[in-house]
Amino acid sequence: MRATVLHGPGDIRLEQRPDPTITAPTDAVVRIAASCVCGSDLWPYRGIESISQPIPMGHEYVGVVDAVGSDVRKIKPGQFVVGSFFASDNTCEICRAGYQSSCLQREYMGNLGAQAELLRVPLADGTLVATPEVPDEDLIPSLLMASDVLGTGWFGAASADIRPGKSVVVVGDGAVGLFAVLAARRFGAERIIVMSRHADRQKLALAHGATEVVTERGDDGVARIRDLTDGLGVHSAVEAVGTQESMLQAIRSTRPSGHVGFVGAPHGVTLSGHELFYSHVHLHGGPAPVRRFLPELIDLIFSRSIDPSKIVDLTLPLDQVAEAYSAMHERRAVKAVLLP
Repeated sequence: MRATVLHGPGDIRLEQRPDPTITAPTDAVVRIAASCVCGSDLWPYRGIESISQPIPMGHEYVGVVDAVGSDVRKIKPGQFVVGSFFASDNTCEICRAGYQSSCLQREYMGNLGAQAELLRVPLADGTLVATPEVPDEDLIPSLLMASDVLGTGWFGAASADIRPGKSVVVVGDGAVGLFAVLAARRFGAERIIVMSRHADRQKLALAHGATEVVTERGDDGVARIRDLTDGLGVHSAVEAVGTQESMLQAIRSTRPSGHVGFVGAPHGVTLSGHELFYSHVHLHGGPAPVRRFLPELIDLIFSRSIDPSKIVDLTLPLDQVAEAYSAMHERRAVKAVLLP
């Protein structure tokens, strides 16, 4: 099969690799209908995360089940499925609590490489969710978003305890931040402020339900949020970047008693215990348990109650994966979808 491999910073290649096979009785093999480039894929692509050898790439995927292991009971060949970026059994005590991304048997799907023609999915019954029927072609990009960035935005909003009638700030205007805006609107927030300096992303945020845009960053951004909220700060904040500046911006924009949901993969983030102690802010987040939200998100997409595909602004064949990475890296695209 053809599969994407990162050899070093900026060096992304499409190569011939062995077709995946069933290696455990709980596995499935999925023929990929669509995958995409995630913002977190850019960390190793940019050299911010170092790699010691070539690695497969991609952890967001939808497709048709090609084969299943002997112990797979719920997932059947021929079904169209959406999978989370962490494989999970969905039965252990941690999964039952709703934290499948910390499953006792979890396996990161990026290590297997979803930007390919075929993908082996461990723990198939717990990881994959079948759609009600084979989706119309126009729904496939939206279902693909549910595999990670939509579910991650949803988790950010849930972690921020967004309530009807309350105020929210979303720090980050990438795919996750934009979907946190969408989730905040679904959760009933009255005021949704997005922090963004990019006109195209501001337009998407407003289309998803943002009520205001703040362009300032750092201390200036915090001051602006305080000005907009009579000096109090917002009730909830979603941090969707993963840098020191974005994390502090989210915390300092939130009022005492408020909640911060952080879902940006952290890079160089260090927090002062003294500041946290006196902030009286609730802080919760981590790798999103996307599997928790998949049934709800699939239903919303199939009923056309939400349209996550709005953020997809670049669709390329898999053999142009290098251009997809380049476009994401250079901010020429918000979300690049790859079609095998």
